[in-house]
Amino acid sequence: MPRNLSAWIDLTIHLIIMLVLVMVLSCYNEYIAAIAGVVWLALASFARERCADRAKRFERYCRNVVENISEMVNYAVEELPQAVIIITEDGRIQWTNSRLAGYVGSEPELDTDIADIWPGIIIGPVWGQEGEYVFAHEDKYYQVRYRPVKMAPHQQQLMALYVQDVTMHETLRLTYKESRTVLLYIQIDNYDEVMQGQSEAERTSLLLAVNQILDKWMKNLGGFMRRVSDDLYVVVLTREALEKAMSERFDVLDKARQLQSTNRLPVTLSMGVAVADSQSMAEMGTQAQACLDLALGRGGDQVAVLIDGKTQFFGGRAKAVEKHTRVKARVVAHAVREIMEGADEVYVMGHHNEDFDCFGAAMGVAKMARVLDKPVHIVLSEMNEGIDKFTDLLQGKEEYEDIFVRAEDLTTMTALNPVLIVVDTHIPHLVADPTLLERIPQVVVIDHHRRSEHFIKNPLLVYIEPASSSTSELVTELLAYFSDDLMLSRLDATALYSGIVVDTKNFAVQTGVRTFDAAAYLRRSGADPVMVRHLFRSDYDTTVALAKTKARSELYGGGLIVSYIPETIPNVQVIAAQAADSLLRIENVRMSIVIFQLPNKVVGLSARSTGDMNVQVIMEAFGGGGHQNVAGAQVENGDLQAIKAKAIEISKKYIEENDQDESNTSAGR
Repeated sequence: MPRNLSAWIDLTIHLIIMLVLVMVLSCYNEYIAAIAGVVWLALASFARERCADRAKRFERYCRNVVENISEMVNYAVEELPQAVIIITEDGRIQWTNSRLAGYVGSEPELDTDIADIWPGIIIGPVWGQEGEYVFAHEDKYYQVRYRPVKMAPHQQQLMALYVQDVTMHETLRLTYKESRTVLLYIQIDNYDEVMQGQSEAERTSLLLAVNQILDKWMKNLGGFMRRVSDDLYVVVLTREALEKAMSERFDVLDKARQLQSTNRLPVTLSMGVAVADSQSMAEMGTQAQACLDLALGRGGDQVAVLIDGKTQFFGGRAKAVEKHTRVKARVVAHAVREIMEGADEVYVMGHHNEDFDCFGAAMGVAKMARVLDKPVHIVLSEMNEGIDKFTDLLQGKEEYEDIFVRAEDLTTMTALNPVLIVVDTHIPHLVADPTLLERIPQVVVIDHHRRSEHFIKNPLLVYIEPASSSTSELVTELLAYFSDDLMLSRLDATALYSGIVVDTKNFAVQTGVRTFDAAAYLRRSGADPVMVRHLFRSDYDTTVALAKTKARSELYGGGLIVSYIPETIPNVQVIAAQAADSLLRIENVRMSIVIFQLPNKVVGLSARSTGDMNVQVIMEAFGGGGHQNVAGAQVENGDLQAIKAKAIEISKKYIEENDQDESNTSAGR
């Protein structure tokens, strides 16, 4: 009708113009004007009749469409290749087309809970949004496109689901995914130690046993393996086989650990795994090697798997083996000296909220720079209450004047070729001033923590020894080889000695022959145990806070004990660490965790174990790290109670898996 009305208006305009022309013509010739007037009346009548006829026909057309549109829409909706479902927020079906009955076998009744039909379908997390996802039900896959239905505000809100069977496409996609190539490097990470002192026959017998275990594992997975050196193997698998190995938690590590050489050392394996994605084979080989290096840097006896852009770790239950040779320490000491000699200024930095191990190691490195007459600064973070007593002892000492700087004091740097030495951490976001890592290109890392997935980019030199008791021990060994003229002062030696005492819990944890050698060297250099005891003495408020923390502890099955500190109090990290150590002395306790509140809505965790549990793996779930026996983490904008519940859940699951693996290993013997 609007289109016909527009045509009549157009015709009316033309008729008016023609009438004006007729009137003008009448001024000149009345007879011709009369004839034109008759013609004009005929045209006007014809136009009117034509418009009326078209209007009637258009009205009949519209009436016919309106009468049949409902039937056409119903037919189109019913014959869609998708099941269309209208649901409420609680998943109740309000309407559906007949395609759903074809999928589930019968037409569901209205107000049926869709989860009763398809338990895998997702409603709550996507309510009110638009998008799509795929879910599996029995042996089929379904794609769901979802979008809200526009309703009045006072009406019940609804959502439309368009569900389609995509089983063939998903099966093809999964088949392709499972057939992707996986490259795996396997290394006997303690090869030199287990082979030391053995005869040729004993070596051959032990390697034969390792080969048999790996060959059996490969046959089970359907993979291809070749030995490329005495202690290194290259393996090619499919992703399906890798998924199977991951589901078995790489139990080949436990089987290899049952093998022992005549010197009673168990054989431990480390693996680096890379999965083909869009990278070339050369890039995949580089990634697999990097994963192997990561597994070795974390102490060995574990697997690092790079899959879907993330690194997952398995194993890591064996203690890192202490290296009896100091050749590496001597080589690193000479390399550090060369780097310092080429620099015009040296900066030393540890982790945020420094402890005595971090501070002692920094003091030792600063001593190296002073021996070379290089300007040196130790960069301290804003929070370092734990070392206040020691920094107070250094006040007024000319030798240490202007050696300590804050991060905010380094806004301008005049050095043309500075070097930054990071101690007691290797994780970029945990250092005292992360911006220094970007401003100083030459970085040296000295640490004793197991290597984390997060690592400082492109360091000039890396010295990580997870078997070492502390970073102070590593730096002490470097000092012994750094220079023949190096003489430690009483305060330098005491700082390093206190770092070893703290991280070994007074020589009770993670100590080896080299730990006592380092301590003896420091005592000969003047380290004062009386001063160390003074540094570790706590005030009354700290003692009360420690007692309250232990009183809040809860004991769980499997030897797990957890406590928390809800208040933001001074020295809270020190108190949490002491509480975690103290709780570990309780009978049948194998793992202790203390969660505590830090300023700026940061929640910290301090974890300890007796040795048969790897608390580093648990702390990595919170973005932290550390040692097998000592680890920690900090979570920004976290809720203390929520983090506590998560820590308990993860720890219980880890203990259960660990005990299950141990029982399987024992049964296998």
